[in-house]
Amino acid sequence: MEKNELKDFLDEKYYQYNTPDFVVSDPIQVPHSFSSKEDIEIAAFLSASIAWGQRKTIIKNAFRLMAFMDNQPYQFILNAEQSDLSVFDAFVHRTFNREDCRFFIRSLQNMYKNHGGLEQVFTKGYSVENSVESALEYFRTIFLEEDHQKRSEKHVANILKNSSAKRLNMFLMWMVRKDGRGVHFGLWDKIDPARLYLPLDVHTGNVGRKLGILSRQQNDWKAVLEITQSLRTFDPTDPVKYDFALFGLGIFEGF
Repeated sequence: MEKNELKDFLDEKYYQYNTPDFVVSDPIQVPHSFSSKEDIEIAAFLSASIAWGQRKTIIKNAFRLMAFMDNQPYQFILNAEQSDLSVFDAFVHRTFNREDCRFFIRSLQNMYKNHGGLEQVFTKGYSVENSVESALEYFRTIFLEEDHQKRSEKHVANILKNSSAKRLNMFLMWMVRKDGRGVHFGLWDKIDPARLYLPLDVHTGNVGRKLGILSRQQNDWKAVLEITQSLRTFDPTDPVKYDFALFGLGIFEGF
């Protein structure tokens, strides 16, 4: 397939899948159940943080997390005492257990009380080098300020160790992209959508290889850089919009 033909094909699939219908089968439906900025970004972050495995299970467990916080995640984060964290004792999502959950809540509380919140942390990190890489590195540093078990660090992507950072890139895509099509929120305006990276997973990776826009076999940070650079040649201002196309082709069409 010639490059212009491939662009036309991906554009067609982007418009097919970047619609409100996408929301009903995706974890993004969890933050879509809230209206205030802080509730949305906290719900989005926690939903993205457990976004691996079966999508139905991800959605179910993300809604459970919201219920544990009385469906007021921002107020819960601000006001939770140590004793309040016992509500998460029964929570587990694959390898993400109650200790990880408590740590994530404490870290979010630290961010909102001492660092201005999720947006401020990511945008401050972004401003260091005007890059999403510096945003991801700074976020991880701040997130790990709270006491935690060493095992919990595996749930906070480290691109310096070549992690694909799929879940954090997905969260940033949700927060930064202004798609105007009822899916992504576009609540944050200090990070340039042109600098976002594809939330690479097994589906988008496999489709990317079949289309010839990804050669690297491992789904790691080097692969993220490669496939995102390929997508930037199709749309340099909004490359990660093609996540809809690649994901839709992989999940819904078995491409």
